[in-house]
Amino acid sequence: MTDVRQESLASLLGGRGGALDASLPPLAFVAGWLLWGHSIGAGAIAAVVCGVVIGVVRFVRGQKPRAVVFSVLLVVAAALIALYTGRVEDFFLIQLLSNVASALAWAGSIAVRWPLLGVVVGTLLGQKTRWRRDPALLRAYSIASWPWVGQYVLRVAVFTPLWLDAQVFWLATLRAALSWPLQIVCILVSGWVLRKALPSGHPGFRHPQVPESAS
Repeated sequence: MTDVRQESLASLLGGRGGALDASLPPLAFVAGWLLWGHSIGAGAIAAVVCGVVIGVVRFVRGQKPRAVVFSVLLVVAAALIALYTGRVEDFFLIQLLSNVASALAWAGSIAVRWPLLGVVVGTLLGQKTRWRRDPALLRAYSIASWPWVGQYVLRVAVFTPLWLDAQVFWLATLRAALSWPLQIVCILVSGWVLRKALPSGHPGFRHPQVPESAS
């Protein structure tokens, strides 16, 4: 019988495919901007086309292209900001601010004992808030949420000076390097931490152990 504690958190959260899909449209934006005479509009069109193509491929394969749809919407919003300000580095402003907000949200969720990793996984598994009534699982989710805080803080620390200095090439390069590769590392690390934080004999995150008095 398979040990459910060893179940992959990466597969539940979308794994490499979803994270890679989300990183390609921004790369297409920069490629379009470079190839068509630093045109922000051309970059935006390239990004949207890239997202649509990936979405169609995922749909044909029977997969849900949610990450692609969300990424395309972010690309459109980022392009509109860059078009409004006339500064191509502002295409990355939403990415920068979203990482600041995410770091604060994940850290705050741990502080108030509603770790977002538990909220996300519990929602995906249809557990609602049952996971939170399991003291061991609540503690494990709190510990395993810290790698997520770390990835957002790292991006903010890298992107902020580059954005302030209008280093578009390095923003694009490190945007790719710190997107799906870092996301995959974060998922793998948080999954490992989650398993290690659960006590021996616990059935895993799919099976919260709710005390009778709390059920």
